[in-house]
Amino acid sequence: MLRESELPQQAVCMMMSSQSIQLSKREHICTVVANDAVNDAYNHLILDAPPLALQAAVPGQFFHLLCPQVDALTPFLRRPMSIYRIDREQNRLHFLYKLVGAGTRAMAHLRPGDSFNVFGPLGRGFWLEPSWQNLLVVARGVGLATLAPLAQLARQEGRRLFAICSARSPEYLLSVDYFAEMGARVLPVTDSEGTSGVTAVTHLITHLIETEHIDAFFTCGSNRLLKLLQQLGRQHNIPGQIALEQQMACGLGMCYCCVRTFVQDGQRIDLRVCKEGPVFDLQEALTW
Repeated sequence: MLRESELPQQAVCMMMSSQSIQLSKREHICTVVANDAVNDAYNHLILDAPPLALQAAVPGQFFHLLCPQVDALTPFLRRPMSIYRIDREQNRLHFLYKLVGAGTRAMAHLRPGDSFNVFGPLGRGFWLEPSWQNLLVVARGVGLATLAPLAQLARQEGRRLFAICSARSPEYLLSVDYFAEMGARVLPVTDSEGTSGVTAVTHLITHLIETEHIDAFFTCGSNRLLKLLQQLGRQHNIPGQIALEQQMACGLGMCYCCVRTFVQDGQRIDLRVCKEGPVFDLQEALTW
């Protein structure tokens, strides 16, 4: 096989041009519609997005966001952000993000009418098998933002969805109203009320399995919830999926910054979260 340096110059230019065209199809200039605080830790960003940005997007995928530079906040790399809502009728793209570092704090300065560059959709999203009619979402904090689009998909396909939403206290429960709006049965649990511990959540999930015939689990982010759902999945022969959070640089699989180890067919293999994921088989993910 020829190295790139050995290819005819015309062929190299064609390859680079083709790659640029493919990348340009994923880069979109959006307009900020709203960027409001949900509480003292999270913001809800709504963008007016080109139809091309929305038409292929599915729950579980993410966009790479070009954060603004504001005063001392000068983020260098884009920030990966999971899709919170997809509104194709109004051409709206929603993100729910936690104010953590320079990138997200710079995003908090976006105002209605501002332009915002997003790249995507990227990665592999959630998939639903035909036999999965009773779905259970279990997540905590911002992980509920990643799982929220599943409620929309479940409603569109006539499937039942149950959502165990966990947080430190009631004011930090995210997506509860949206899950309910989409027809999901919402079961909030919190640390402050003593209902979010492993034992309590185990009993709650077990009860749902026995009474509602849960067909599949879905979760995001939390190591504690991953361990719990893997255990219950093996015990009750229930499959599942997890959306993993990981630091990323390119978001395209070229830099190998987001590699994690998984187990497939008894073998440990390294996969890129941005390319082969961010959604993976629940039992293949290794806890940390």
